[in-house]
Amino acid sequence: MDFSNKYKNIKVTSIKMQFIKEQHKNFNRSAYKSFILGGDIGGTNCNLGIFGVKSKSSELLVFFHFNSKDLNNLYSPINEALNCIKKNYGVKIIKACLGIAGAVSHKRDYVHLTNAKLDISTIELKKKTPLKKIMLVNDFEAVGYGINVLTKNDVKTIKKAEKIPKAPVVVIGAGTGLGKATLLYNEDKGMYVPVPSESHDSDFPAQNEIQLQLVNFIKRYRKIKVVSNGDILSGEGLENIYHFLRRKFKETKFTKEIDKAKNKPELISKYRKVDKTCKAAFEIFKMAYARFAKNMALDGLALGGVYIAGGIAPKNKEIFDKEFIKIFEESHKMMHILKKIPIYLIINRDAGLLGAGFAGSRLLQK
Repeated sequence: MDFSNKYKNIKVTSIKMQFIKEQHKNFNRSAYKSFILGGDIGGTNCNLGIFGVKSKSSELLVFFHFNSKDLNNLYSPINEALNCIKKNYGVKIIKACLGIAGAVSHKRDYVHLTNAKLDISTIELKKKTPLKKIMLVNDFEAVGYGINVLTKNDVKTIKKAEKIPKAPVVVIGAGTGLGKATLLYNEDKGMYVPVPSESHDSDFPAQNEIQLQLVNFIKRYRKIKVVSNGDILSGEGLENIYHFLRRKFKETKFTKEIDKAKNKPELISKYRKVDKTCKAAFEIFKMAYARFAKNMALDGLALGGVYIAGGIAPKNKEIFDKEFIKIFEESHKMMHILKKIPIYLIINRDAGLLGAGFAGSRLLQK
């Protein structure tokens, strides 16, 4: 279930509090071993969830949504969520697992949010909230943990192949930024454990003249020396491609609207079927996405499958077509391996939040 969309109009004070109907009607403290706070914090959205823990499983009970750009810190929304739960249900929560879009320090006590002006420190959070035990993970680590709990209804098969049980899995996704995690199965824990990555800033490998022109354009346009995969595969990346192509096609009523808009990627996506510039932008975007998926699949030897997450993919499912699969499988020496790798699209946008809850329930209980 995609909780972030289903109950988006229920407001409490300055935030959106969304009760998950099936669970919250029986919010009984005695029914759960404990409760934890889970978080999925990105450059656009800050989602917090209250999870009830039963043995090795967790249930999302209450959902809170904030706009990341409106936040000056993370302890304020956390306090508002925890105070709300304590006031309404008498539940005091002291443990949290937070998935954050940024590079987590080696001590897992600090993260700078990549696409928003937020610095998150466990020391500060412990001082300014009731939390006593906090686990920080990269946002795509959280999505990786979420693979353990996703159901068939949460994914759509893009490319069929025989999935090898317990084989490595790769999760990638373009949204505000570009994320990736490799999942390795841990026999002792009986679960997939993600290996974090900062592939957003890996170099984009141009393969032909058009791609090289695009790279050089982005260098000039963004005033940077190196173009990364994230400069192509993200909301800003889609905008970069659009500006590169803008003068190659005639101006239309759609391009006029996009040129004036603050949120250009959303409109480029909206008009990609009716405007030539938008359509061409998505063709380049699709090519880059397929090649990135291929490179990450080979890097992790992901015979357990490639899962595609992120904000852009569910809104543009049609780009994952036969051409996408053809590009994914193209390889001089490794085509026989790539043909064996299934590809799935994660259509549940709360996979990261569910993953944070799962990780917290399994790793913070001792």
